[in-house]
Amino acid sequence: MTDPDTFVETVSEANQTALSRLGSSKSLYADTGGDIDTEPVLEATADAEYAAWQTFLEWADDEADDEARAAFEATAEEERDHYETVDGKLADDEYEPEEVPNLHEYLRDREETVERVGAFVGRILASKRSKDQVVGYFVGDADPQTASLFRGFGEELDDQLERATELLEDVCETDEDWERAEEAATGAIQAAYDEYVETLEGMGANPKPVC
Repeated sequence: MTDPDTFVETVSEANQTALSRLGSSKSLYADTGGDIDTEPVLEATADAEYAAWQTFLEWADDEADDEARAAFEATAEEERDHYETVDGKLADDEYEPEEVPNLHEYLRDREETVERVGAFVGRILASKRSKDQVVGYFVGDADPQTASLFRGFGEELDDQLERATELLEDVCETDEDWERAEEAATGAIQAAYDEYVETLEGMGANPKPVC
């Protein structure tokens, strides 16, 4: 048996390289297709927030576990608010998110509660890294108001992590459950990382950070 804190620490250490690179400036370069400017950064963020809203809404709709369903509903509501906030800042009033990130394709394929909660943790760990890059972009762009907005999104991810780790204790009853949750968490991070690598290589860029 394990515990939530050890779980997060283990997953973070096992995926240290992937998480480190997802938190590098190249992550934003990949997300924007090499066009690191305000509108592409906002569009990439809108895509991610919209996908998260739809993922957790889908999970809440068919989740049998009451506590997990409540957690997914609360998270879907937060992600909807995030999406609507970002959408309101876009210059393009007609922008509609179409891209579903690999991370959310992976999450939507999880059907069992234990795997969903594990993948939920993995998604948060990956998303925290990319949020930091968005905050950094707006700090560098001398737009402290928008930087503060995304910093707030990051704080809500901290709240989501607390929600997810509390759920882990509820749904993981055996060592096998913890192992399945850990595999799902790693799978979520790797899905995000694989897309990062594939995108950069497709652009002729090296996914490894320049030291």
